[in-house]
Amino acid sequence: MDMRDRLTLALKDAMKSKEADRLSTLRLINAAIKDKDIALRGTADEEGGVSDADVLGILGRMVKQRQESARAYEEGGRLELAEKELSEIKVIEDFLPRQLSPEEAEQAVEAAIADAGAENIRDMGKVMAVLKAKYTGRMDFGKAGPMVKARLG
Repeated sequence: MDMRDRLTLALKDAMKSKEADRLSTLRLINAAIKDKDIALRGTADEEGGVSDADVLGILGRMVKQRQESARAYEEGGRLELAEKELSEIKVIEDFLPRQLSPEEAEQAVEAAIADAGAENIRDMGKVMAVLKAKYTGRMDFGKAGPMVKARLG
């Protein structure tokens, strides 16, 4: 079952069980995917619409946005808004694959360096491309970048 089918099924279940918060978050996810569909219209990638990898990327960005918002709300003393953001993160993470542990991320970086044949910092783009191809949605690339840089630098 692809990501869109899983999301549609979850949306229907949330409607039936009258879970308003979950339903709201699922609708936000669907809206983000439709925005990406619209952005792809008229391009060569249009044929299948948004791929599962694209959906994972969208979900990853949504989680990161909500983490930043929750942090800002907590710093501003708006705990009820921070709690709402954190509950949305839980719903979104239901559709993301399990995140790599720090040890697994280090192993993935080592393997990607070997796969790309990287020897110095100029090869960092190749290594990141390998990581993104294999671990989209499972790895925080903001943390992976410095790890790659440390290995190659």
